[in-house]
Amino acid sequence: MTGAVLDKLLAIFGTVALGWIAGRARWLGPRDGVQDPARVLGNAAFYIFVPALLFRTTAQLDLRALPWATQAAFFVPALALLFAVYGAQRWRQRGGHGAAAAPSVRAVTAVFGNSVQVGIPMALALFGDAGLAIHLTIVGLHALVLLSVTTALAELDLAHAHAAHADARSLARTLAATARNTLIHPVVLPVVAGLLWNAAGLALPPLAQEVLQLLGSAVVPLCLVLIGLSLAYYGLQGQARNAIALALLKLLVMPGVVLVVAHWGFGLAGLPLSVVVMLAALPTGSNALLFAQRYGVLAPEAAAATVVSTCAFVATAPLWLAVLARL
Repeated sequence: MTGAVLDKLLAIFGTVALGWIAGRARWLGPRDGVQDPARVLGNAAFYIFVPALLFRTTAQLDLRALPWATQAAFFVPALALLFAVYGAQRWRQRGGHGAAAAPSVRAVTAVFGNSVQVGIPMALALFGDAGLAIHLTIVGLHALVLLSVTTALAELDLAHAHAAHADARSLARTLAATARNTLIHPVVLPVVAGLLWNAAGLALPPLAQEVLQLLGSAVVPLCLVLIGLSLAYYGLQGQARNAIALALLKLLVMPGVVLVVAHWGFGLAGLPLSVVVMLAALPTGSNALLFAQRYGVLAPEAAAATVVSTCAFVATAPLWLAVLARL
């Protein structure tokens, strides 16, 4: 573990701690049946700041320059694990108990990594400019792929939960509602709009570029404060077991699956293999909490899993670096 990565981890803990202090001191007001400051802050991030970041990223992404084989070596196993976690959670809910969006929330918590706040300095410190370039090409599609898929799964489950009958007409209405809600969504819509803008070959006007950059720069600190705030309001009571399980999936299972598929399935070796495995080994990103806030389920668990995995990353990152060194 390098000094630069440790400094970033300490900065993350400090920002989360500030949010926790704000929550304990009730600086943003008490949490009651009328007002929930953590939910309000989460909605601000999800409906204003994150869409600005996603649109700006996708509108400027150079799709022709992306190393698609390396992308596939990361996203194929990542999506396989996402669907496995989602399927396992759906199987646990086969009796109809539990919130409809819960399987999707746990799936995204188990696979969505902190690819910017921790990932960028880690890639630069460990692999230099060449490794950072590979890392950034995957980061460009990270939220687009993982959040879009889990959004579709969550909306499909919600539509099924509200369907009155299972006949053909009900199924058609369910599919139509799912498609509409998936597209008109604060994550998917700006991504689609950004890709269309990109495909049209248009440049962002300077004023729009400045506004989007200002809004997007607020995402990371806002989300970290939100994690601390959520921990202060909701606490860890009853969350530790599931949070640890999700952290283990993120820190141990996901990089292991990516390593096997990328190396023995796609033939990756050397620097590209190291980059994709260490990207997979990153702790849970704060977007998992935003996703949980969006659907009003498992927010305390997502916040706890983010903190637990970030703390444990100090121990698991050297483990994966040692495994890669042996290869």
